[in-house]
Amino acid sequence: MQMTGAQMLIEALRLEGVTHVFGYPGGAVLNIYDEIYKQTHFKHYLTRHEQAAVVAADGYARSSGEVGVAIVTSGPGFTNAVTGIATAYADSTPMVIISGQVPTGLIGTDAFQEIDAVGISRPCTKHNYLVRNAAELPRIIKEAFYIAKSGRPGPVHIDIPKDVTAEEAAFVYPGEIKMKTYNPTYKGNLKQIKKAAEAIGKAKKPVFYIGGGAVLSDAGELVLEMLKATGIPAVETLMALGTVPHDNPLRLGMVGMHGSYAANMAMSEADLMIALGARFDDRVTGKLSEFAKHARIIHVDIDPSSIGKIVDIDYPIVGDLKNVLEEMIPEVKQTVNPERYETWRNTLKRYNEIHPLGYTDSDAVIKPQWVVEEVGRMLGDKAVVSTDVGQHQMWAAQFYPFSYQRQWITSGGLGTMGFGLPAALGAKVANPEKTVINFTGDGSILMNIHDLMTATEYRIPFVNVILNNNYLGMVRQWQTMFYQNRLAESVIDMQPDFVKLVEAFGGVGYRVTTKQEFREALEDAIKQDRIAMIDVVVNRDEHVLPMVPTGGALYNMILTDKEK
Repeated sequence: MQMTGAQMLIEALRLEGVTHVFGYPGGAVLNIYDEIYKQTHFKHYLTRHEQAAVVAADGYARSSGEVGVAIVTSGPGFTNAVTGIATAYADSTPMVIISGQVPTGLIGTDAFQEIDAVGISRPCTKHNYLVRNAAELPRIIKEAFYIAKSGRPGPVHIDIPKDVTAEEAAFVYPGEIKMKTYNPTYKGNLKQIKKAAEAIGKAKKPVFYIGGGAVLSDAGELVLEMLKATGIPAVETLMALGTVPHDNPLRLGMVGMHGSYAANMAMSEADLMIALGARFDDRVTGKLSEFAKHARIIHVDIDPSSIGKIVDIDYPIVGDLKNVLEEMIPEVKQTVNPERYETWRNTLKRYNEIHPLGYTDSDAVIKPQWVVEEVGRMLGDKAVVSTDVGQHQMWAAQFYPFSYQRQWITSGGLGTMGFGLPAALGAKVANPEKTVINFTGDGSILMNIHDLMTATEYRIPFVNVILNNNYLGMVRQWQTMFYQNRLAESVIDMQPDFVKLVEAFGGVGYRVTTKQEFREALEDAIKQDRIAMIDVVVNRDEHVLPMVPTGGALYNMILTDKEK
């Protein structure tokens, strides 16, 4: 069948089962958008900025487990999208980003709205393509979706010159993809799995270190089965939250710079660490020479380049976490006696009692931690939670009662301010039956505020909760702690009226200064069929604690304001 390149793209998206696409048109993609106008296979959402298009596709992918799709034009259209692409790359989100390019004959001539998109995207994509002719487009699209969702997932970029979208060729869509240079390992080495199981059985103070790979692999149920079979305590990274439900007695909390005391001490004192889909990020390890220095380490990961990259590994197992756990659980059941770890569990329980995760509440002023807890009490597992980046992100991670995987949508690796609002939009598209809450700050919310209009246009209702302290809160915290309180450009004296602002976009707004006002506002906001924003005036000087200073060991935590 003869088709233009633009028609091929639309047909390929249909064959890949794509139902939602986020994008922003421009000259180089006019042929594509003309075909989008004619088709009925997927719904296209016009965002108000290219970064928002990519982040919305990212939020959709994270919350659904499907490949997110975004379309942008050439030049500034693509450069606006790069931050969103890099965000997805840092957190291994499966995505396909399609950009327009100037006609092939103009590439390299500094034509209008020309940019080397492939060169720019190379460091922040799993793979990328510049399409040279329409005949190769079906294969490239098929490969892009395959690469994006297989192995360690990630964003794949396809750059399509405008003349290629108009060129006609035969449409032959591959049934399957086989690539000689790309063959992810899904099954773990059985000998290594047995050795790891033996090591677990001999350990006295083991700990499970659960990373975002557990979510990407959809391995949550098997992780819980492993914990139940062994009785071994577990810590979660920021990206793994929800894998172990908040009320599971073996859960020690989040680990790392703002992790719980018990979680960080478990990592510091363990004699065996079982890393499941974690990448030993610097925010988790702290001072490397002190990290897990008493422990032998088992590391399960589908990405072989992650194993041994940061720390030395004693038992490396390359494979998909879900497959590896299916093989490992029967082995562990034969070698492990959960009673062996009772003393260790009691020690960690005591740590949790000595320094529980908490804060000093107040009726005189709203504490940001209380806001997160109150949302959790009112909504619990009924909500999907997104965040921007900063203090509010850490408070949400610490105090929201997560119950299942993909309930938590946040930018971990890149730490992208402005992520929360468009990510919540994408998450709501993926979960229309759930309440979606975006925790944000008065700094972050303004970075993609324009896409309140997208939410209004397409009737995508979700609730933005602004923890408003008139600061760039995390910057201010660091300046207070480590820069002798020199608050250089972190004080936000001038702000918009957020209530009027959201109303101007067609939504509903609330400004609250008391706990009762917040409860009433949240109850009303979640009933709305339009975008909502709750501007919460919180205690200005609250710190995120515990905190491990940069370069410090995990066991050297700042636990109270008096220690800072």
